[in-house]
Amino acid sequence: MTIYVDTETTGLSAQDEIVEIAIIDDNGEALLNTLVKPTHHDCWPEAQAIHGISPKEVAHAPTYDALRPTIRTLFQDQEVVIYNKAYDSQYLGTELGVAKSVQCCMLLFAEHFGEWNHRYGNYKWQNLNKASRYVLHKWEGEAHRALSDTKATRAVWHYLTRPDVRQRIDALRNA
Repeated sequence: MTIYVDTETTGLSAQDEIVEIAIIDDNGEALLNTLVKPTHHDCWPEAQAIHGISPKEVAHAPTYDALRPTIRTLFQDQEVVIYNKAYDSQYLGTELGVAKSVQCCMLLFAEHFGEWNHRYGNYKWQNLNKASRYVLHKWEGEAHRALSDTKATRAVWHYLTRPDVRQRIDALRNA
């Protein structure tokens, strides 16, 4: 089975921590959708300005350590899809190691979108908002919240990997 994961964090560095995680299945059903209480950060104003998750909101949430067994069980022998694998995987630790595979939706979409980055010699990364608009995804909830982002990732992944979905969406886009 394919599952999708997204995290929201206290910042962008490897020392930052998860404040929200969502994992959904291939049907879009939430397997895990929870706020997470960081153990080393007590505020994150820059990140909060993006995702809107405050220290007060996570004060009574489980820690990531408390969630590890559940996350490992959900990842066990699954194909895990993440929009920006390099970013999210730095926070998901060894839990991703039990997955059957871990795929980066962002890199696959960048190749499909086809905008070449001469400076870096690869395809230019497109943000999830742009990718989801491209595949005509209708957002449920707010961007930069884990559950909404996993649903958008799922829509982009289905477009990229399912010919019937791509054909239907391309017909709508070109109408």
